[in-house]
Amino acid sequence: MALRCKIVLFTFLLSLFTSCGPSPAEQRRAEKHVQDSIALTEQQRTLTYYQAQLEAILPQADSLIALFKYEPKDDKYQDHGYYVTTARGGTLRILVRDDGQQPVLLYLNGKRIETADDPAVQRAEQLQVTMRDVKELEWRIAKTSLEIQKYEKRLEK
Repeated sequence: MALRCKIVLFTFLLSLFTSCGPSPAEQRRAEKHVQDSIALTEQQRTLTYYQAQLEAILPQADSLIALFKYEPKDDKYQDHGYYVTTARGGTLRILVRDDGQQPVLLYLNGKRIETADDPAVQRAEQLQVTMRDVKELEWRIAKTSLEIQKYEKRLEK
C-alpha cells in the first residue's frame, strides 16, 4: 500500500511539473532569443571598435591627402581616381589609387619606374596604406551595421 501511494504521488508530481513547463518549441525560441541578444551585443561592441579605429586614422589620412591633388577617374579608361603629387621639380610623378588597393605608381620623366628614393614617395606609400585601412574599416562598419539590423529584426519578433 505504501509503495502504491508513493507511485501515485510521484506520478502526480511528475504530471504537475511537466504540465507547467514550457513546450520544447517554446524552449527553443527562448534559447534563440538569448543567442540573438548575445550576438547583437557582440556586433554593437564590434561596431564601436571599428568606428573608434576609423576616427583614429582619419586625421592622419586627412593630413596626407592635403599633400596630394585628387584626379577623379576617367570613366572611359579607369575604375578609380588617383591622388597625385610631383617631386624633383615635377619630373617624378607619384600616383596613389583612391582605394589604396594597388601599390604606389611612380613615373620619372613620363616613364614608369619601380622605386625612387624621395620623401614624397614615402608619404605616398603611407597614404596608400592609410587609404586601404580607411576603406577596409568603412566596409567592416557597413557589414557590422547590417548584422546589427538583422539581429534587431529577429529580436522584434
